[in-house]
Amino acid sequence: MTMATRQEVLGLYRRIFRLARKWQAASGQMEDTIKEKQYILNEARTLFQKNKNLTDTDLIKQCIDECTARIEIGLHYQIPYPRPIHLPPMGLTPLQGRGLRSQEKLRKFSKPIYLRSHDEVS
Repeated sequence: MTMATRQEVLGLYRRIFRLARKWQAASGQMEDTIKEKQYILNEARTLFQKNKNLTDTDLIKQCIDECTARIEIGLHYQIPYPRPIHLPPMGLTPLQGRGLRSQEKLRKFSKPIYLRSHDEVS
């Protein structure tokens, strides 16, 4: 990992912790705010610990992009949880065949960047 990438990652980590410190739940209730703050901190710690040994620059860039997207979406919609995608079970099947492999491949490509690591952690 280059020094610039390292600084960018550490900056994102600090930004998430600052965001969690100032977070207010959309409902305005204190218990919801506490739960959401705790979720933000736990999710950040888990994902950063999981990815701390990455050496491939493309994977690191994807993780940085995912982190940035999740921060922006959380701020915009005022929810710390990833927004789900709604796809019907066989909604991406090509007209020629209904193979499970092609279905899985299409689902993988249609998954938004902010959900890439969500299924692995949850």
